Amino acid sequence: MRILKRASEFILRRGVNTFCNNDMLFRVHPSVSQALAENKPVVALEGTIITHGMPYPHNLSTAKEVEAIVRAEGATPATVGVIKGEIHVGLSSDELKHLAQCESPLKVSRRDLPYVISKGLTGGTTVSATMIAAHRAGIPVFVTGGIGGVHRDGQNSMDISADVTELGRTPIAVVSAGVKSILDIGRTLEFLETQGVCVATYGLSKNFPAFFSPNSGFASAYQVCDPCEAAKLIASTLSLGLQSGVLIAVPIPEAHAADGQLIEEAIQAAVTEARSDGITGKDVTPFILQKVNDLTQGKSLRANIALIHNNAKAGSQIACALSREISAKALRSEIHHPGKIQTDCESNVVVIGGINVDFIAKGKTKTLHFGHTNPGSVCQSFGGVGRNIADSLSRLDNRPLFLSATGADANSDAVLNYCKNMNTSGVARLAGHRTATYCAVITESGELSLGLGDMDIHQQITEQYVSKFERQLSSAALVCLDGNIPVSTINYVCSLAKQHNINVWYEPTDAEKACKPFLSDTWKSLSYSSPNVAELCIMNKTLGIATPEVLPTSLDEILSIVVALSRPLLEHLHCLVVTLGPNGVLLCGEHDTGSVNLQPRKQKRRRQLCALHYPALTVTTEETMNVSGAGDSLAGSLMAGILLGKDTDTCVRMGLLAARMSLASSHPIAPELSLDSVNPNKVKTQAWPEPRLIWIDKNFIV
Repeated sequence: MRILKRASEFILRRGVNTFCNNDMLFRVHPSVSQALAENKPVVALEGTIITHGMPYPHNLSTAKEVEAIVRAEGATPATVGVIKGEIHVGLSSDELKHLAQCESPLKVSRRDLPYVISKGLTGGTTVSATMIAAHRAGIPVFVTGGIGGVHRDGQNSMDISADVTELGRTPIAVVSAGVKSILDIGRTLEFLETQGVCVATYGLSKNFPAFFSPNSGFASAYQVCDPCEAAKLIASTLSLGLQSGVLIAVPIPEAHAADGQLIEEAIQAAVTEARSDGITGKDVTPFILQKVNDLTQGKSLRANIALIHNNAKAGSQIACALSREISAKALRSEIHHPGKIQTDCESNVVVIGGINVDFIAKGKTKTLHFGHTNPGSVCQSFGGVGRNIADSLSRLDNRPLFLSATGADANSDAVLNYCKNMNTSGVARLAGHRTATYCAVITESGELSLGLGDMDIHQQITEQYVSKFERQLSSAALVCLDGNIPVSTINYVCSLAKQHNINVWYEPTDAEKACKPFLSDTWKSLSYSSPNVAELCIMNKTLGIATPEVLPTSLDEILSIVVALSRPLLEHLHCLVVTLGPNGVLLCGEHDTGSVNLQPRKQKRRRQLCALHYPALTVTTEETMNVSGAGDSLAGSLMAGILLGKDTDTCVRMGLLAARMSLASSHPIAPELSLDSVNPNKVKTQAWPEPRLIWIDKNFIV
């Protein structure tokens, strides 16, 4: 078997939606979705403050006031609630009112979510359920009044709120007035430490607040003085990938803290009454809050509203500071996957395209029988043409900026965590969408038997989104586009290329998408393209040029057809890299001392056109593990060689070596890929065959 044999037949560059459709259970409000897509600050808010925190109409007015405070601080509010079995992240005015007036709404914690959804019920989300929804939507900051914890006498009753265990397993920053003072605060702090939760008091001391009182008699482990310090703490926590949250404890404003002793006495009385009346579980908190409000003649309610307002202001300022921190240092990529990227460095290459989670099922028999269970192995890897090329460039001493889109889901977390060697600060995580995944079933010999693909998320790599990076695009030495992105985005980038004299490389990804730039004059702004023979035919056919209905099998006839089909495209393109499967690769472009000039042309001039054929390197069936990235490895390594100013022969040999490494790896781009591993002078291989020069046009004038 030869290199690229299966890569040319395999559907290398597909994206698929995740198998589970869980995101359909989440309804993200358009204002929240837009803010997240634009990397603007968003603050999640708890639903039980509306449904169980205080009576109507105080609950509705407080909810609206809190959202107004969040907006005034420059963030977007995302109040979370469950309405008729759907989890809403962000509520309209009517939905807020519906929750506030709802008769017998449920108090929905992590435990309750499955039942409430299955029955189509309505309720307010507790801290734990709100954290789950916020994390699923991609919101890193959540503001509430006070969290639950270990109840008094909890060492005997084992009554411990799900809030504290959720903080131990969901990476969200929770801003609250500490824990509710009706709880055992000391044991709650001990339990949070056991769960690995970082706890910090917001202000000038480490005193841990007790909801209505700024001082519980206990201390936080740490202290942050202002929004910037809090944002850095949150960013550091997320970048470590610990999968645990942060608790920022904000003391109640001094003006309302004076009533703290009166309220505490009322709490003690209410707790005693609750015990004597046999009130337990989730009914305890609403009972005590109502009783305390009665005993204090409304002072506790006013203090409750004041601290919620204060938390909303502090939390919004922290969310804005976190957004600035991410924007300033491109921490967005580091939050999802810590790596060695120096995010303040400029990228000289921009790659725009797909990112996928791949599932490859390989049979252990020569023939697969559909309708039956076949023996085999299944492995997960991470691909997508754009991602593969950006990964390849990153491992070959370039630092491309990668622009793409994923959902805000577990597959996104997995693939971004894997891409720690890359600059993925330009990858948008979009709530309400699913990260592209690809499932392929291949035979024992590596031939594709069945592939499933759905690239809906790639349509979100829009012209509007990509235009946010116009400065980087306009100054790039090379921009690479893969065919998964929308036609309008391709047209936009090519218009920039024409305006700023940018070199654009188009990787068509498959025959159906090869035509995209050729639907208009957009293609005339391309400099490079790397199609296979089928894709090259589609490009010509789209331009109205006749192409053969059936491709020949002999190498000479194939080369003759490719040369003829390359000629019209080279009127504007600088170079074509045509992959030929088991027959290697054919470079078509400007003749330069017996070779093809791969280096970008500086000006249009009279030139002679030729093609250079390189046979493939041999790879045995036993050596082949994965055929999903060989073509992308070839293209990425060619680009790296061009950017490093290497001669054509070195560039092509780098590409062929990288492709061979890909075939022998379980990953589309071999993790071992490096400049040394593809250095033709250092890698032992069979004797390099001499490339074959073919003239296309000796008198071609541009």
